[in-house]
Amino acid sequence: MKNVITIQHTQSVHHTNGMIGAWTDWELTALGKQQAFNIGEALRKEVTDQHYVMYASDLLRTKQTADIVASSLEIVPIYKKELREINLGSATGKSVEWLHKNQIKQDMHISSLDYKLLPDAESKRELYDRLLPFLHEIHNSQEENIIIVSHGGTLSMLFYMWHNHDINNLENTEFRGLPGGVSVLNENDKGVRIIRKLNDLSYLSNPV
Repeated sequence: MKNVITIQHTQSVHHTNGMIGAWTDWELTALGKQQAFNIGEALRKEVTDQHYVMYASDLLRTKQTADIVASSLEIVPIYKKELREINLGSATGKSVEWLHKNQIKQDMHISSLDYKLLPDAESKRELYDRLLPFLHEIHNSQEENIIIVSHGGTLSMLFYMWHNHDINNLENTEFRGLPGGVSVLNENDKGVRIIRKLNDLSYLSNPV
């Protein structure tokens, strides 16, 4: 059995200044730090009788989210480069406007799985291949209770991979999240995989 809680990092500076997130090391805003604290306190009340292992992207905004949540749960995050957001290559450190002006037009003869916004960016297929060993790792581990703190694009891919192992079906499926969204995934003793919550924003509210 597996109980997996995912957390999309909370509000970051790049959400407020029109800049690209991707592999740029943006900090959380003051609001983002408060949101992370609220998530941690809400989860602490939910999982009081369970021990969780936490994995997080090693980028600053996810590390800060993970550290704040982990403090409430009295656990120590394990940082994983594999959990980073999709890599946008030379758009790193640039504005969203710059990306819109410079991105490559998608060739309809090429699968959307292999499309890259820029020549040195990461495709969805490459993101899938990056995440697959991590998903195998947590599936084969002895740990039943796992928290993953990551990014919108990365978690979208993980949600897909949780239910469907065939990458070719990905062209017709997409999940979208919001900063601070909390999702709950389960695998029961029969191997059935369930999404119990998807991008729940109620955890952002002030703790009772």
